[in-house]
Amino acid sequence: MTAPHPLPFPTTRLAVVSITRHGIALAGRVIAALPGATLFAPQKFHAEAAAAAPGACVCYEGKVGDQVAALFASFDGIIAIVSLGAVVRLIAPHLKNKESDPGVVVVDEAGRWAIPVLSGHLGGANAIAGLLQQAVGTTPVLTTASDVRATLAVDLLGRELGWTFEASHDEIVRASAAMVNDEAVALVQEAGSGDWWSRHANGRSGALPANIQRFARLEEVEPERFGAVLWISHRALPAELAARLRGKRVIYRPPQKTA
Repeated sequence: MTAPHPLPFPTTRLAVVSITRHGIALAGRVIAALPGATLFAPQKFHAEAAAAAPGACVCYEGKVGDQVAALFASFDGIIAIVSLGAVVRLIAPHLKNKESDPGVVVVDEAGRWAIPVLSGHLGGANAIAGLLQQAVGTTPVLTTASDVRATLAVDLLGRELGWTFEASHDEIVRASAAMVNDEAVALVQEAGSGDWWSRHANGRSGALPANIQRFARLEEVEPERFGAVLWISHRALPAELAARLRGKRVIYRPPQKTA
């Protein structure tokens, strides 16, 4: 795996949850490598948690399931050293949408595998898994198609450069599907840094995917020829193209330069 991109949030927004002694020991290694993260463990393991993560642990009474709502509200990323099946059941009642759900990664007690379970892209779970590979030697288990195929993830394009995007959920889904299914995709860059591929949030290298055709102006594109149109610009969408692009465009907004 190539070097992971840094998290889309500070490590102070990262919770590490463990419910066993062996898991707490591993959690201590994680927190040592990711300063600012907080360990959550059962009160009965207070001594072990305090030793593993001095000054960075919170111990709770009762069931771990009772902590999930607060963890979702207070943290952007959760590393759960808990079985995958248990985590799925625990988080299921709290899921809202990919734009707001935290990134959740499951790690086994032996520290062999890091499995992004929720919000791999926008929530940063895939990035967390990459950092865990560096920190404790876990192997990321990535299942998102764009990562498996090492192609462009439309919901991450330019994020590390401060770009934002304008698109509905359905437009992101359609554009993502066009990318991973090798449909023709138009990429129009009128603004922003040109090195977004080499600095891409998924750590891509090599040539752009063959199904991407680049343009310098949106007016050069015939929308009907493409499964998706990715437009990087400061301009407002031209009214004469709005209807032809409806449902298939994602607009990226690089930061405006200030005088």
